Amino acid sequence: MQTLLLIEDEAAIADTILYALRTEGFAVEWFRLGHEGLARLRQGGVDLVVLDVGLPDANGFELCKVLRGFSQVPLIFLTARADEIDRIVGLEIGGDDYVTKPFSPRELAARIKVILKRRVPSAGPSPVEAPATTRHGFEQSPARAEIRLDGQPLPLTRYEYLILQLLLAHPGRVWSRAQIMDQVWDTPEASFERAVDTHIKTLRAKLRAVRDAELIRTHRGLGYSLTVDG
Repeated sequence: MQTLLLIEDEAAIADTILYALRTEGFAVEWFRLGHEGLARLRQGGVDLVVLDVGLPDANGFELCKVLRGFSQVPLIFLTARADEIDRIVGLEIGGDDYVTKPFSPRELAARIKVILKRRVPSAGPSPVEAPATTRHGFEQSPARAEIRLDGQPLPLTRYEYLILQLLLAHPGRVWSRAQIMDQVWDTPEASFERAVDTHIKTLRAKLRAVRDAELIRTHRGLGYSLTVDG
């Protein structure tokens, strides 16, 4: 049974979500305050987080930043704000999805299932482990769902990992935003193309922190490609 963490201060909303998710077979732990939920997350053993942006003791975006300092657990934001800029900020700091209130608990459950179904596998042995491969300074280890650059592990979110994996599979090929969404996103029709730009931006910063070079090239009006030597 997969364990979900719900951080939501409104009891009526939480009750509805808890009923819907538990009916779908999930184990759900509920916390009203952000600092309580964060303390639980530090203990590990959580498969996905549903986090309200507007909590009485903390801003959900700030909590996400703290969380991403020690965990890459998938995270869905809940918010009453529907502005695109808020959605972009949420994705930019490491959120995986964004649900605007009011929403259908069944839709939330469906989004959670899709994310967990396509979640990057966690570290650990598997019956048949694909060997790590090294190319252009990148080392990919499917068994650990890890990519290293010049020997250093990259702290990637799920979508950053999948985008980089796609670009590495075809160095030099130009991928449009739509093509990246079709290859990487769970439900492309439910997202928006600016999300690709947001994840490319954060991915570039993480690559640049290891190697002082622009490894992802922007082709105006066309898309993105991975630029490598050799």
